[in-house]
Amino acid sequence: MLENIDLSMSVKNGDYKESLDSLEEELGELQRQAWELKIPIILVFEGWHASGIAEDINRFILPLDPRGYDFHTMVKPGYEEALKPFLRRFWTNIPVRGKIAIYDRSWYSRAIIEKYGRESSDKALENCLKEINYFERQLSEDGYLILKFFLHISEKEQKERFKKIRKNNIPLIVDEYEDAGGEELDFIHEYSRYLPVVEKVLEMTDFPHSPWTIVEANDRKFATLKIFSTVIRVVREHIEKVTRTPGQQTIKYLNIATSKTLDLNGSLLEKTDLSKALLSDEYKESKKQCQNTLRELQYELFRQKRSLVIVFEGMDAAGKGGDIHRLVQELNPRLYRVVPVGAPNDIEKAHHYLWRFFEGIPKAGHMTIYDRSWYGRVLVERIEGLCSEDEWKRAYREINEFEEVLANSGAIVLKFWLQIDRETQLERFEGRMADPRKQWKITPEDWRNRERWAAYVDAAEEVLQKTSTSYAPWIVVEANDKYYSRIKVLKTVAETLEKELKS
Repeated sequence: MLENIDLSMSVKNGDYKESLDSLEEELGELQRQAWELKIPIILVFEGWHASGIAEDINRFILPLDPRGYDFHTMVKPGYEEALKPFLRRFWTNIPVRGKIAIYDRSWYSRAIIEKYGRESSDKALENCLKEINYFERQLSEDGYLILKFFLHISEKEQKERFKKIRKNNIPLIVDEYEDAGGEELDFIHEYSRYLPVVEKVLEMTDFPHSPWTIVEANDRKFATLKIFSTVIRVVREHIEKVTRTPGQQTIKYLNIATSKTLDLNGSLLEKTDLSKALLSDEYKESKKQCQNTLRELQYELFRQKRSLVIVFEGMDAAGKGGDIHRLVQELNPRLYRVVPVGAPNDIEKAHHYLWRFFEGIPKAGHMTIYDRSWYGRVLVERIEGLCSEDEWKRAYREINEFEEVLANSGAIVLKFWLQIDRETQLERFEGRMADPRKQWKITPEDWRNRERWAAYVDAAEEVLQKTSTSYAPWIVVEANDKYYSRIKVLKTVAETLEKELKS
């Protein structure tokens, strides 16, 4: 593919200066329009070393308002970052709505270096590219505009540029890689070896929602003008599409009263035997035994550098907090974290909804327990009309992909749905109201949600059907009896860890 690119393309000095002046003015105006329309833009710059990436990025950002863009250089991850899923460091850097994020190298260079260069593994690289495709499609469907540039020069031109740089004693960026390990240097020096790898990456990740633009970069002035003109054309077209399409930004909220719900006859939740219970003595004995086992398994998890993600969802007052408390009661707090999830704040709303959950992902050897989670998108946000129907419907696939990414990184993923009946919920609500020490647990929103019990049950049933996978299964917990619920959770976590960590 790349060998067919015409690298003789060039532009005269006079034409370059005249064209650049007008392009800079238009780019600045488009940046302001994108900010007003809250369009987040991602610009990825990849290419051969010495192809002029840094120079072209610098030329590109000069006419921009610095308050409206963020610049990122993707370098070798530190020790802590390397213990987390590959995409986590990139998710946390996506721009807020209206801003431009510019990446000097990106997830693509890191995928080649970390997945192919280290292991020379086509399979590892392909799996990583699959996750990258998830990442970019999810952002695109959420309104992000993605442009990707690959600056292409010939091997001969690269060698000539390296000679000139060293001859003139100009600090060379490759010198920063001397202590980075062999795979970093290979990607810089071995043009012929990496040519087919780069072509494979470009072919596997070129989609209409995140296309690659190959930039003929033997002539620096031509490369600069092509980057400017491409960004301007694509951003202008996107702005015209957003502003001219009737209803483009109109949210279609779910009509709970008229929406088609699932038939719960014979459904999973309806079949749940909520009469299951434990006596106090049996509970105490089982709890002690399970907690002792979990304490030992926590250290084995750390030794094997596996991570554990546990999600708790369920009706209000189902006992999530109590189950979590008993789960971590005997654990080492240095190796676990409990993340309570509430309504998103303004900064979180300005990102893709999954953005805020990547911060809490545990590093290898640790565990994170989510008290409510990303499933809010297909539960409360769906029912309360806080997102569009298109958004919550595509969230099932996005959530499955997110959890697949976690599992592929070595994480063990468990999800508990705590099920109670309406009578038990009412008893617990009234008990909280009567106890001054627990009144903080009950809010007007809890009572309002109770009025939509049927809608929540319908949504929960669909969640269980569409997002229980082999790598991230749902476990329904019969939670009318708190003792039974706590022991089932403890035993399930212990049994799963024993199975996953057995030698």
